[in-house]
Amino acid sequence: MSELLAPENTEAKKTVRVTQVNSALGRKPGQKATLVGLGLNKIRATRVLEDTPSVRGMIRKVAHLIKVEDGV
Repeated sequence: MSELLAPENTEAKKTVRVTQVNSALGRKPGQKATLVGLGLNKIRATRVLEDTPSVRGMIRKVAHLIKVEDGV
């Protein structure tokens, strides 16, 4: 039975909680696509994402449309 269990990850991965607070209407197409890439599509939609450089770059691109908190 123990061979069916996944090995425990010794390194905890950092996460960030991203919440959309403003609409994507009237924004540039690249900003709309970035929100979709983050998994956000409606105001108050929330996602918990892995804290990677690529995610940080996407967050920076639409920082005026979202709220970022440390992950859970």
